[in-house]
Amino acid sequence: MNMQAGLKSTSGRMLRLRCKTKNGSHVMQGLTHQSCVQELKSKVEELTGIPCNVQKIMVGYPPSSLDLRNLDAHLKDYPIKSGDTLIVEEEKNKPKPQDHPIVKAPHLKLSPELARRVVPADNSCLFTSVYYVVEGGVYDPACAPEMRSLIAQIVSSDPAAYCEAVLGKTNEEYCSWIKRDDTWGGAIEVSILSKFYQCEICVVDTQTVRVDRFGEDSGYQKRVLLIYDGIHYDPLQEQIPSSDAPPQTIFSTTDDIILAQALELADEARRKRQFTDVNRFALRCMVCQTGLVGQKEAREHAKETGHTNFGEV
Repeated sequence: MNMQAGLKSTSGRMLRLRCKTKNGSHVMQGLTHQSCVQELKSKVEELTGIPCNVQKIMVGYPPSSLDLRNLDAHLKDYPIKSGDTLIVEEEKNKPKPQDHPIVKAPHLKLSPELARRVVPADNSCLFTSVYYVVEGGVYDPACAPEMRSLIAQIVSSDPAAYCEAVLGKTNEEYCSWIKRDDTWGGAIEVSILSKFYQCEICVVDTQTVRVDRFGEDSGYQKRVLLIYDGIHYDPLQEQIPSSDAPPQTIFSTTDDIILAQALELADEARRKRQFTDVNRFALRCMVCQTGLVGQKEAREHAKETGHTNFGEV
């Protein structure tokens, strides 16, 4: 089977390929100089029925065969000009596609994965985790005292905003309390650090599978992620498996895909029961050794005795 085609330019770099066969004339549109060889061969097969792997395409006078083995090459890389005639023949000595199908090996490209980066459960996991994500993946267990002091300075500088109704204790008592290494950080501290670092801090809860977004309405451009199991915080990071590339811990606040991935991670942890029910978990006051159950009893005990050092049983 032979086919002659007049190649004529239309607007810009658009090409129009006119195919003439025994059954009539066909116009092939949609090709440009940026089109690849595979697109050309597919169009030819569509119009003529000649399978791509047995096409022999020639151009010029006398006609010379084009080397079209690189299917990703662009038409601009070949000596095809407006007004040229392409001659397409079927190579009889080549096997048909159904005889020897060509199977392309898949191009494997590893995608980044969101994962938990475990930090020590040393009463300062929140501060270590926040420092890790806002600093772009820098782990520094010695950062906690500095961050505690930073929070105390911010709170003491604005006693009107940080009053007893907000803190649960007087401004002065809170500032002394937060600087101790046996106290835990929570929502108040996350909110303060979000303002200080000018970024949205998203905390994904593994028990409820919800995300609490601190700084959501502040117009920040950056977002960092933590995962929380009821008593412990860990940072979340995105990293390519088996790669030495540094992890990514800072994301855009417009990236909702990363939030969906974080919730999937939390849901997986929930299904594996990787959380602590803070209303039922057993505690012991490390000062007087009183046994307690849940946060409510711990708070009441702290108000009555002034003891704030608790350990999980």
